[in-house]
Amino acid sequence: MEEKTKDFLAGRIRDLATKAYMNGFVTHTDFLSLSEIAMFYQILASEKVPSNVHEYCGAKYVVYGGMEDAERAMICFLPDYMDEETFLLSEKQENEVLKCVHIKPLNNKFADDLNHRDYLGSIMNLGIERDQIGDILAGDKESYVFTTPDIANMLEKELIRIRHTSVRSQIVNTAECDIKPKFEEISGSVASERIDAILAFVYHLSRSEAQKLIESESVFIDGRTAYSGGYDLKAGARVSVRGHGKFIYQGTTNTTRKGRLFVSVKLFK
Repeated sequence: MEEKTKDFLAGRIRDLATKAYMNGFVTHTDFLSLSEIAMFYQILASEKVPSNVHEYCGAKYVVYGGMEDAERAMICFLPDYMDEETFLLSEKQENEVLKCVHIKPLNNKFADDLNHRDYLGSIMNLGIERDQIGDILAGDKESYVFTTPDIANMLEKELIRIRHTSVRSQIVNTAECDIKPKFEEISGSVASERIDAILAFVYHLSRSEAQKLIESESVFIDGRTAYSGGYDLKAGARVSVRGHGKFIYQGTTNTTRKGRLFVSVKLFK
């Protein structure tokens, strides 16, 4: 199944990149999950595209989710007259590739305490596919949802209730989204960059406890299930652990005299 998905994605991105290069306009995928984005990079590696060259089939590309550190993002292919900086500046002003919808109760006094699952469930109950929705940032009595333009227009008209709460949905500029993921930066020394060692460090577990989490298929790296404690994490990897939370591994910063590694992670609160 994964190989079929990978083959489909490979064909899709090749087609989009070629169109951007040949026709001179921006093309893009729908919103991809972390695992699909990781698959995209695997495709580039398999075709020997250098990791420092953000170009595919002649077209420059940008992984874009509307905000920094977005978990769900589009892969956007650019025409030859546009670079990443120009694209991001244009999007900041015009929001043509994706839109942001601000959702808030009509009356805070009678509003439920809504969470990410409540917003996502109500949106998908409208018949919207998951690949049309990017990140959902839920705050106190409000949320911001990144979507494709068509879905943004639909939400503005049709999303009027979440659970028992009447809401107003309004398209706003992505720059107006003032809810940011909260995290704590922590650092310390580990024996290696193996996932079991990093888990033990981050969550104050023994190596055997970390291994049990992996064996129970509760650990996900870039959206994919981790099956082995011996997997070495790479800088930038996103790790989520069922029942514990999630973090971004930032890599090594130094090495002790005894050969232990100083590492840093961004632990989401």
